[in-house]
Amino acid sequence: MIFVEDLKKEYCDDEVKTIALDNVSFNVDKGEFVAIMGPSGSGKSTLMHIMGFLDRPSFGAYKFEGQSIEDLSDDELAYIRNEKMGFVFQFFNLLPRTNVLDNVKLPLIYTKISEKEKQERTKRAIESVGLSHRLKHYPNQLSGGEQQRVAIARAIVNNPSVIFADEPTGNLDSKSGQQVMEILQNLNDKGRTIILVTHEQYTSEMAKRIIKLSDGQIVEDAQVVDRKIAKNGLVK
Repeated sequence: MIFVEDLKKEYCDDEVKTIALDNVSFNVDKGEFVAIMGPSGSGKSTLMHIMGFLDRPSFGAYKFEGQSIEDLSDDELAYIRNEKMGFVFQFFNLLPRTNVLDNVKLPLIYTKISEKEKQERTKRAIESVGLSHRLKHYPNQLSGGEQQRVAIARAIVNNPSVIFADEPTGNLDSKSGQQVMEILQNLNDKGRTIILVTHEQYTSEMAKRIIKLSDGQIVEDAQVVDRKIAKNGLVK
């Protein structure tokens, strides 16, 4: 599904060159649950942004489902991103004056499906994260954990090929973070590809594979031997 070869990302500011990614190479197969781990400044978020078509590499090759990013215009990237990718961020990124139902429905705005189907898909996604009783609530009426669950529902409403989760538990207490990871694990168990960016060792060990970055380079890429299995996930 994902092919990365000799990927490099450079930023230039006042003639000062900063290398965020330095010749990174790896593949991700459909259905994998991969954690990209590293300290602040290691390049993990930059890598996720490139994989999620939110940025372009300076050098190297990146292919998503066999399609090279170099061959696509910005409009084409945006279309694939909306159709094939779901995103979950640390700070939820919900619209504050929009209720749960309409926040989750956002990715469906430009699709050609009927309004009835949009409503049905949205309600199914919200139900899958256990928040059917919060449809008309606004973000400021929800806990942090509930807001992140809304963000996950929004990420899956379009039935994407892959979900990118950037520090999804970083702004949550341990119990809420556990609930979020349970949902991600259950999505993966049902065949969804998950790319998780985290600096937390415990969270990364709930994935099936860990790629560790340091100073923009891969220093380790290994399967998780003693995977921490979450229980009682909400996704059905």
